[in-house]
Amino acid sequence: MKCPKCEAGMEEITVSTLKGKVVIDRCLECFGIWFDHGEAETLKDKWMSEFIDKGDPKIGREFDKIKEIKCPRCPDKVMRHQPDAKQPQIRYEVCDEHGMFLDAGEYTDYANDTLSDIFKGFIARLEDRFNK
Repeated sequence: MKCPKCEAGMEEITVSTLKGKVVIDRCLECFGIWFDHGEAETLKDKWMSEFIDKGDPKIGREFDKIKEIKCPRCPDKVMRHQPDAKQPQIRYEVCDEHGMFLDAGEYTDYANDTLSDIFKGFIARLEDRFNK
C-alpha cells in the first residue's frame, strides 16, 4: 500500500490488545497512519498512541493542507475531509467503505482527550464558522 498523501511506502504495525491484534499501516516518510474501520477506536483508550504516532505534528499539519486524497484501498475514490465529532480541531480523511487516514500527530491528539482539546475545539468551530 502507498501513502495517500506523499505516496511513499507504508509499513504494517501490529499492536496487541486484550481483544486480539490490530494491524495498522504507517507511512515510512510522512508518518501518516491508515486505520481500517474500527481500528482507531479500538486503540483509542490504550496507552500506545505515542508508539503508533511517532511523526512530527508540524509536518502533519503541512500534509493536512492537502484536501483531495484518494483512498489507499480504492484509489479511484476521493476521501472526505472531516472534523472529529468530539474534537473538531482534528480533521482527518475518511473513506466510508474502508477507513480513515490521520496525519502525523493527529492520532496522538485523537487518542488523548484533554481540557485543552475543549478549547481547541471551540476555536476550530469559530474558524469554521468565519471561513465559510
